[in-house]
Amino acid sequence: MASRLSPYLQFRDTARQALEFYHGVLGGDLTLSTFGDMGVEGQEAHKIMHGMLTTTDEFVLMGSDTPEEMKYTPGGNISISLTGDDAESLRRYFADLSEGGDVTMPLAVQMWGDEFGMFTDKFGTRWMVNIATSEHRDQA
Repeated sequence: MASRLSPYLQFRDTARQALEFYHGVLGGDLTLSTFGDMGVEGQEAHKIMHGMLTTTDEFVLMGSDTPEEMKYTPGGNISISLTGDDAESLRRYFADLSEGGDVTMPLAVQMWGDEFGMFTDKFGTRWMVNIATSEHRDQA
């Protein structure tokens, strides 16, 4: 397997719901392992130790619940960027993923010529969507 860079999201007790939501919007295959699956007992056994979503578009998104004894800062300093030239799919992803969240910049043509928008989803994850125009497709 070639090396790849994948966002890994941290949640506090909502990893299962968030990853299932992303799976419902983006499709693909979702695998979830709980702390209990790894032998942890007690109140955190049902929480997600590791989740991985691999879509048919070859997006890979991973995440887990942060144990209570660890610091958790929602959103942090990361955004997930979806970029491409399949305008129909990207507009649908924007609409579906932003439902229940906060759209900070609606999808619109920007000064660089692409359609671009930003939002924070209902789980506190920040997203950017860029729809490349025909003259920018080679850069997407």
